Amino acid sequence: MPESAKAVLVVGDQRVELPILVGTHGERAIDISRLRELSGLVTYDPSLANTAITQSAITYIDGDQGILRYRGIPIEQFTEKPNFIEVAYLLIFGHLPNKTELSQFSEALTENELLHEGLTQQFYHIPLDAPPMAILSAMLSQLACYHQEFLKVEDPESFLAVAARLISKVRTIAAFSYRRSQGLPFIYPDPHLRYCANFLHMMFSLPYKQYIVTPEIEDALNLVFILHADHEQNCSTMTVRTVGSAKANLFASCAAGVSALWGPLHGGANVEVIQMLERIYQGGMSAEECIAAAKDKSNPFRLYGFGHRIYKNYDPRAKILKQACERVFANLQHKDPLLDIARKLEELALADPYFIERKLYPNVDFYSGILLRAMGIPTNMFTVCFAIGRLPGWIAQWKEQHDNPESRIIRPRQLYIGLVEEKYVPLAERQTSQRIF
Repeated sequence: MPESAKAVLVVGDQRVELPILVGTHGERAIDISRLRELSGLVTYDPSLANTAITQSAITYIDGDQGILRYRGIPIEQFTEKPNFIEVAYLLIFGHLPNKTELSQFSEALTENELLHEGLTQQFYHIPLDAPPMAILSAMLSQLACYHQEFLKVEDPESFLAVAARLISKVRTIAAFSYRRSQGLPFIYPDPHLRYCANFLHMMFSLPYKQYIVTPEIEDALNLVFILHADHEQNCSTMTVRTVGSAKANLFASCAAGVSALWGPLHGGANVEVIQMLERIYQGGMSAEECIAAAKDKSNPFRLYGFGHRIYKNYDPRAKILKQACERVFANLQHKDPLLDIARKLEELALADPYFIERKLYPNVDFYSGILLRAMGIPTNMFTVCFAIGRLPGWIAQWKEQHDNPESRIIRPRQLYIGLVEEKYVPLAERQTSQRIF
């Protein structure tokens, strides 16, 4: 990006000029890449909340305006005929596929949807109650054992092949992990079904009784995956980039991303929302009581699904998912009391000065769990579905970093606050505990 001006840092008698970089939408960043070299100083930024770790052309977010765009395309434009595979191609390869490209990519997914039987056998050695995210991370890593020809990817054809394998096989792994937890036989992919319908088929079909996916459910799952496909430099994406910066292969990098996504502060947030709504319903609390409790600092009650680290406006993904919920429930012709509670909580929060002043709007997690629940997907599979959706974004971010000749291994600095220097004390002379943690 072009430089527009200089920032001047003055420390005592020292004056350091730092370039200012300008992004596509006019956002500005002080380039501190040579700060330590020029001044002997480093910056201190816990959680990297104010630090841009890369320049990227994949996803744009304006949290104040509630804007999310993939490769410049507003997220709302993917909702009319949602096609997750089309969006995955866009994120990874930088442009919307034409008919031939989309057909070839879809065929590559179909050709690679089966797991090696050696990998399938591994599921029988996993405890029935194993967390699905643990299984997903382990199995993605094990894919490297069966596809060693892709441990180094240096040409476009090989990259397309490994991307297709990961995106296709991740849903098979996810479905098999669910079947294993239920003690059910594995249902193999049906090459005649599209991506999302095939995933639900592998999840819910029975021998001699195939699960029939309605268009409304298929579209809704496409939307869930699309809306989770990428979201700038979040925790799991940063993890994928960090691991990938060491020139680790794509299997290992994405497996690390799954582990980061597993955390309740990241991929597990919609689980917290569902559990909260269930507690409200079972406890007979009114929405008004919940809002009052959320504002009371002395009350342990927490209102999940509102507010976002980036968005200080209504999360655009939440708007789309709320509309999808209405369509799905109208088609299913049954009511979910949790959706009714969620609607009322949103209505009250959006009219409450406490939430308005703090810019606490519903986020993507507020409605995604309700939508997945309506599809019959159990709570412990919610984060797995998040991972399926996020995988194309991880692949795109890994590729962008890998293709950048200026990329270096990610290695942050620290501000050391420990002891200055201590002497080693032999074991026999240690009188008291030296524990400092």
